[in-house]
Amino acid sequence: MTNGIYDLIIIGAGPAGLTAAIYGGRAKLDLLLLEREFPGGQAAKTDELVNYPGFGLGSSGGQVMQQLLKHAKEFGARLKIDEVAELDLSGNIKTVMTHKDQAYQSRSIIIASGMRPNRLNIPGELEFSNRGVSYCATCDGALFAEKKVIVVGSGDSAISNALFLTRFADSVSIVVRHEEGKIFSNRLNAERALNHPQINWLWESELAEIKGEEQVEQVLLKNLGNGSIYQEAAGGVFIFAGNSPQTAFLQGLVELDDKGFIITDEEMETSVPGIYAAGDIRKKYLRQVVTATNDGAVALTAAERYLSSEKFFRQEVLEEERLVAVVFWTPKIPESRAAVAALEQAAHDLAAKVKLVKMDIYHNARWARYFKVSAAPTALILRQGEQKGDLISDFSEENLRGLLEAELV
Repeated sequence: MTNGIYDLIIIGAGPAGLTAAIYGGRAKLDLLLLEREFPGGQAAKTDELVNYPGFGLGSSGGQVMQQLLKHAKEFGARLKIDEVAELDLSGNIKTVMTHKDQAYQSRSIIIASGMRPNRLNIPGELEFSNRGVSYCATCDGALFAEKKVIVVGSGDSAISNALFLTRFADSVSIVVRHEEGKIFSNRLNAERALNHPQINWLWESELAEIKGEEQVEQVLLKNLGNGSIYQEAAGGVFIFAGNSPQTAFLQGLVELDDKGFIITDEEMETSVPGIYAAGDIRKKYLRQVVTATNDGAVALTAAERYLSSEKFFRQEVLEEERLVAVVFWTPKIPESRAAVAALEQAAHDLAAKVKLVKMDIYHNARWARYFKVSAAPTALILRQGEQKGDLISDFSEENLRGLLEAELV
């Protein structure tokens, strides 16, 4: 860490963040991994994770995440349990402030903070949170041995967790808003649940209220067909009503879609240079562990290239006391090679006062965009990072020499 500044801070230690930490550690980046709760994120709460390549049948999300965490630590990943409260992205050095009143500085950031379970916002839900209301069966299922439990939801998460709960509970009742037989889970789990002797179905219903004394004892449900309210005994309630991205701390900082997901390009870069997003928090088609790890690898590779480009430009251009002539070129194109040769010749007699920096336009696309360079070859003249004059496309030696000499007067 240079002057207390990290190369990279990764926010979130789910599959995307852990993968980025593995790649970053291997690249010898000085990085910090911040996690709000525990490593693995939502994936660590998954009872079965049998479609992640290389693990197969019998694998759980917790097992896979433990292997990723171990791998990241083998490459030197430093993990701190703390929740991000605020970001300052205004300068070249970014600041991450946490709820524990810590402030960390970094040259780049990967946001992989994932999603949080949605609440139903019904009477009794908050009151009985951790007293019978849960959002994670693999975390809390064993606490409901020999009890009757209610599961809300009909997606993959709800059905797979309901099946898991049958290991402990006497019975599991699944509350589904839709008509009988309509389930939004994968076919295998849907068939297993429909035929499971411990699972009951409460079709065309929604949870209206959770009641009890010290613990959950019963629930009120609404029949969506006729509007009637009916009661069911319950020792626990598991809610799987989808998830929302954890982007509250990013409002107004990076571009989000209308649902709060971060918009990135194919390199996982956000609307702010040097800030990347990976995993479920991104606007994307498929949210699974395998796509999250892919995002983490891409984001880290892009961040590493960004850091390398920033360091090169800072050392070769911004910190240079002489006049700097920067040429964006493509070595494979004869016109680009000729332009560089002309610029080298024009600057030859002025070498003590002028420094020539060559930048491949494809490998330095960010700097090309920054200076509004759209084609190679193009040159510009800088002094201590400030552009002097217009972009140069006329590479005649006479024109180039004249421009350089004019800036040296």
